[in-house]
Amino acid sequence: MGIFEEMREELNFFGGFRVTLEQMARPRVTSQYPDEKKPKPPRTHGRHVLNRYEDGMEKCIGCELCAGVCPADCIYVRGASNPPDDPVSPGERYGFVYEINFLRCIHCDMCVEACPTQAITESKLFEFSFTNRADAIYTKAELLVGDDGHPQHMPWEDWRDGDDQNTSAWMRATSPGGRASYEGRVSWSGELGYGVRAPERGQALDPPGPLAEVFALRESLASHLLAADRPEAERGMKGVAYRMRGRLEKARARGRARGRARAGRAQAGGEA
Repeated sequence: MGIFEEMREELNFFGGFRVTLEQMARPRVTSQYPDEKKPKPPRTHGRHVLNRYEDGMEKCIGCELCAGVCPADCIYVRGASNPPDDPVSPGERYGFVYEINFLRCIHCDMCVEACPTQAITESKLFEFSFTNRADAIYTKAELLVGDDGHPQHMPWEDWRDGDDQNTSAWMRATSPGGRASYEGRVSWSGELGYGVRAPERGQALDPPGPLAEVFALRESLASHLLAADRPEAERGMKGVAYRMRGRLEKARARGRARGRARAGRAQAGGEA
């Protein structure tokens, strides 16, 4: 064995530092949490809120569907008949008792899906902690939005600007029956303090209507990623080329769809 081979054997342990040295050369992605936070995705599941109609009446009708569908058994609801002289909700009943145990909640949003009146939705707030069990069990007085329509802020919650926006955004992106022709149609009522929230668009290739210029959902979610979080093929100039190819493919798909539509109309006109 020559002297160079012996030196290579002796210094072979430096190979274990290869990954460390490579990471040291990359830009840092550490944020000064909690003073600095990354933007939250549009469909973040966070702390629940009970909503009101624009006239101030409660949306909850005490049907207990949310409690029945909850896989973690963390919701407790009891309905009561509305007082005739001073009704709480537009229906015959209202949610007299409403509690959520956040020590059990898994934020699956199934309660939001089951609710027939959009009474229960989820905000973007997920940064809250408790020092005792009583604080973890939210009552109706804590879940119900205030007179201005905004969620109530508990002392142990870290609310930031925008955490109460786009609550349960996936609900406004889902088209009934899975049909794309229903995309963008408002099928929910207004909320106190916010009015009728706009539907989420961008799932169809060529969305019709005045919101056609809205960015696709995929591009909206990608805007929240740092460069280091993106796949290798989507960084730098490779990423530019990757996105250009995606746009060209979408443009070709729209052109083919329009061509098929024109051909169908021409054929229908010829048959007539």
